[in-house]
Amino acid sequence: MELKEKIESREALVSVIGLGYVGLPLVVEFGRAGFKVLGFDVDDDKVEALNKGKSYIRHIPPETISSMVENGFFEATSDFGRLDEPDAIIICVPTPLDNHREPDLSYIVSTAESIAPKVREGQLVVLESTTYPGTTDEVVLPILEKGGLKSGVDFFLAYSPEREDPGNPDYSTSKIPKVVAGVDDESGEIARALYGNVIELIVPVSSARTAEAVKLTENIFRAVNIALVNELKMVYSRMGIDIWEVIEAAKSKPFGFMPFYPGPGLGGHCIPIDPFYLTWKARECDCPTRFIELAGEINTNMPDYVVLTLAGALNEARKPLKDSKILIMGLAYKKDVADVRESPSFPIIKKLLTMGSRVDYHDPFVPKIPYMRHYPELNGIKSVDWNAETLEKYDAVIITTDHSKVDYDFLVAHSKIVIDSRNATKNVKENRSKIRMA
Repeated sequence: MELKEKIESREALVSVIGLGYVGLPLVVEFGRAGFKVLGFDVDDDKVEALNKGKSYIRHIPPETISSMVENGFFEATSDFGRLDEPDAIIICVPTPLDNHREPDLSYIVSTAESIAPKVREGQLVVLESTTYPGTTDEVVLPILEKGGLKSGVDFFLAYSPEREDPGNPDYSTSKIPKVVAGVDDESGEIARALYGNVIELIVPVSSARTAEAVKLTENIFRAVNIALVNELKMVYSRMGIDIWEVIEAAKSKPFGFMPFYPGPGLGGHCIPIDPFYLTWKARECDCPTRFIELAGEINTNMPDYVVLTLAGALNEARKPLKDSKILIMGLAYKKDVADVRESPSFPIIKKLLTMGSRVDYHDPFVPKIPYMRHYPELNGIKSVDWNAETLEKYDAVIITTDHSKVDYDFLVAHSKIVIDSRNATKNVKENRSKIRMA
């Protein structure tokens, strides 16, 4: 039976490599659509948890995983020797920046090298990891064709950028339109057929390079506009104008304006990283990307602005940053999730520690700091208790994540100084003299 027929009859075995915030939701959607799924991950703890029916992602209930496992629709493994079993392989591995803020494709390369000796005729491979235009056909394709099989003839290769928004109840994986393209026409057709069984709307584009550029464009658009409002926040603050009030009024215009909001810096896997993938690739074409690089510079410097605001508030209270006790309220990069990837809380904490402050954090979704490659000194630190006694012992609290379940009236009432970088205290009526917006 040909692959397209196996897909349409739900007889195709689908595999997902990388069972994190992108991969695991895909596993769930394919399982719901009636496909059997084999999940791959290098983390044995994740594999063990999933095979026991447990979930480590908050918006995916453990009941969903356990039902799929018990009914034979899902198995997780760390044995990459089984990559010849699936009919379709979807790659969802990280694409971070290295220490020089240049693309680190090591996870994509190592995954492709694991697939290469196992790739077989009639198999589909799809890359979903965010990357620069050209990665699929310049990096992945040559690795997979080393054994002599050819894409579009023997096997199929495509690119489809992930579009996950963790914690967003309105847009689950199946409801977010899916951009899909193959490195050749046949591969694109097979990939569209696969995703068409689980995603409501498929958006085909002409090439894998175009699909890769779509993802970068989406997040560069956000990064540039966030940089703009971050800069306006600093300017308006000097003028005594509330940027949040300005944006609220401006968004009443029914055309020609789209609201973006300032913060302590960018977080998440995509927006802080994606612009640098394009600026790096653009150098090959001798194309300057000054606008994008300026936006990156502004956003990267926002943690400094938060620390500077804190220093000013402590100075008014006749306290230096050195030896002051600071509580970071929120470690996740966005509200109501447990995802700490690229969270601006980490550079803020590191800057404070460097300046001699004593720092703790509280986050209702992050009980312990996981392993962080760039912040090994923070690994394993636990969230402190949330009560009046805890709050009152700190010289200042910095709100870096505006979690909904935090009682901000209570926080302000029991804190000496509150540095609010998210406008989380907008509805607090009493003790507003304690609040400094950052």
